[in-house]
Amino acid sequence: MIKNIIFDIGNVLTYYTWDKHIHSLGFSEEICQRVAAATVKSQEWNEFDRGALSDEEIEALLIANDPGVADEIHRMLSDLGGLVEKADYAIPWLLELKEKGYRVYYLSNFSYKTKRECKAALDFLPYMDGGILSCEEKLIKPQPEIYRRLLEKYDLDASECVFLDDVEANVEAARAEGIAAIRFTTKDAALPELAKLGVE
Repeated sequence: MIKNIIFDIGNVLTYYTWDKHIHSLGFSEEICQRVAAATVKSQEWNEFDRGALSDEEIEALLIANDPGVADEIHRMLSDLGGLVEKADYAIPWLLELKEKGYRVYYLSNFSYKTKRECKAALDFLPYMDGGILSCEEKLIKPQPEIYRRLLEKYDLDASECVFLDDVEANVEAARAEGIAAIRFTTKDAALPELAKLGVE
């Protein structure tokens, strides 16, 4: 029986709008693509979410990917308030699940800076029973340890949990830990998948 619903944040409880954020800065399309490749699409972005380096160290790593757009990368990173946008369905959905007796948690790759600067989009966090952000644990999905850390922290039985994430590798990693998992695309698509697991 599923008792606990675990949510990713970006593209699940919020919209991950990095493309919109970069384009809002007025760069040419070519520059936008270069900035994206050097930042959000790079392996080094994972280190941003891991939280083990300072913002300055992360910026230097990202600029090293494409020094020719150093100024643009700096501008893109200077205010990440547009990186994540609020999903209006998040709070009503969480409240509905809680009213039915489920506990709701988050498990997300998220940097300290994004958490600070996207605070308005994360207005659902106080309604949740807890969770883990990668930056706080210095671990990132799909590392097995981050799933185990969540289970241990809240004394959860993996067989009583379901995890929703938009990235297949993260879904597969959860399943490897004994957690039922759903590849999230939209709330409407997720509901029948949850129903198959007995979630009302």
